Amino acid sequence: MTPEETKAFEAKIQTYVGRELGAPKRGKDDVNKAMIRHWAEVMGDENPVYTDEAFAAKSSKGGIVAPPTMLQIWSMEGYPMAFERDAAELDGQRQLHAFMEKHGFTGVLGTNCDQEYFRDLKVGDQVVAHTKIHSISEEKATGMGTGYFIETRTEFTDQNKEPVGTMLFRVLKF
Repeated sequence: MTPEETKAFEAKIQTYVGRELGAPKRGKDDVNKAMIRHWAEVMGDENPVYTDEAFAAKSSKGGIVAPPTMLQIWSMEGYPMAFERDAAELDGQRQLHAFMEKHGFTGVLGTNCDQEYFRDLKVGDQVVAHTKIHSISEEKATGMGTGYFIETRTEFTDQNKEPVGTMLFRVLKF
């Protein structure tokens, strides 16, 4: 891109900062024992407050809780997110990525994720994700190539609209 094209491109991508990706997204499943058990098994996490009802009931947790690191899982879209969609169906992040791909930034690499947990999720809780584009860096030269770091910030709430956690997720679009 010419310097003028780069300036226009960067001005356009910065218009995404602060935008919500779409309406808040309620997870398809409530917090449940089966998913907690699967997660604990796959991760090799043997903490009994995740899977042993009798132990969990006697603990300070008062019952089965989800591992905190499952926070995002409850609101993830799942396998269908990999399918192509019409432009009208794209959320704000997919619109941004599609725009960047048209300008040659076709690679994407997750670089880091910071989560904060406010309370344990219990069986039956409903998790809702509220996500915005938090920031987009200036152009950076990295070992993967030249690109832009895009951060999304998700605030997670429960069925009572009470905050349960946050996540700052960064990708490099190169």
